[in-house]
Amino acid sequence: MSLEGRRILLAITGGIAAYKAPMLVRRLLEAGADVRVVRTASAERFVTDTTLSVLSQHPVSADLFAPSDEFPVLHVGLAEWADLLLIAPATAHTLGRMANGLADDLLTCIYLATTAPILVAPAMEEHMLQHPQVVANSQRLKEQGLGWIEPGTGPLASGASGKGRMADIEDIVAATSACLAGKGDLLGRRLLVTAGPTLEDVDPVRYVGNRSSGKMGYAIAIRARQRGAQVCLVSGPTNLAAPAGVERVDVRSALQMLAACQDAFATADAAIMAAAVADYRPAQASETKIKRGTGTLSIELVENPDIAATLGQEKGDRILVAFALETGHGIEQARKKLEKKHADFVVLNDLADEGAGFEVDTNVVTIVDAEHECSLPRMDKLDVADRILDEVARRLQD
Repeated sequence: MSLEGRRILLAITGGIAAYKAPMLVRRLLEAGADVRVVRTASAERFVTDTTLSVLSQHPVSADLFAPSDEFPVLHVGLAEWADLLLIAPATAHTLGRMANGLADDLLTCIYLATTAPILVAPAMEEHMLQHPQVVANSQRLKEQGLGWIEPGTGPLASGASGKGRMADIEDIVAATSACLAGKGDLLGRRLLVTAGPTLEDVDPVRYVGNRSSGKMGYAIAIRARQRGAQVCLVSGPTNLAAPAGVERVDVRSALQMLAACQDAFATADAAIMAAAVADYRPAQASETKIKRGTGTLSIELVENPDIAATLGQEKGDRILVAFALETGHGIEQARKKLEKKHADFVVLNDLADEGAGFEVDTNVVTIVDAEHECSLPRMDKLDVADRILDEVARRLQD
């Protein structure tokens, strides 16, 4: 594997696995990388700056406010210098600060300032790794597009054996090489991605909506950005953080989403319509809260515009991907949508499939076009996103 000429900013945090940092620096250098090291205050307890600076042939950076002859502002300069930020080892404390957007030292300021890809190699005791708060922080970072190098299983610093040891050096170097190599097949392309639900107000308190979490659309936006695309993510209300490097446009209703999509599609090469748009909205939302009555309540609903079909009418030679969430006769319904929406292909979900649908991190999809059907096994939504983008990239190159 070659990292020839690539600039790796290695961040070391204060866990026992930091003693492996000199070996990691050496292997990155052997692969051709230019390596600089930044460390947290506690990392110095496990590995010396002298060792790291001699190996990397650069001074080690640790003080956010240290003067620098090279960079007017140290954390900004290092953030811009890096082709990739590699955090190895990453402690539970560092993951928590990153997940919550804290910027109280050099590393966390670089993390917030960089637009480079980020790889994280966690290392901690197994029970810490499995703690609900660490799991939640880890998931939040993954959803924001950070690369994750899964910790290994074996002897731990406490003497116990379990999962939590930092991945092997060779695995970290391989992951670094793969991340920087990337596919790059969407470089220079502009993609519109929609995600999440739309909410249609009944009154100032209530709305008509659905259970979409937005995870599939956000996964597509993350992977598209990592493959070089400029991404406009038009998102209904979700609890997800905006992916790094992605332009997010927040909307609430289907009409708002339509307007935002038409604006973004004007300069896009492709649109991937993963949002779960409400088919109907109240004909007239009440300006005041509707009070409980003594009988039934009737609300007149009118049909929302079909956003994908609207874009399909004006797509020209651009690529349009529609989604279909069904509860039966999926292939038949997908083919009807393919024609109605003038889509290039449809991504079909069936709620009957275990691990598919809303509010989960996996999906089970079938990609349907005019001639073929390709059923994929259950996989992580980020992997599903890559399979969808493989198809988009292929069609853009035709």
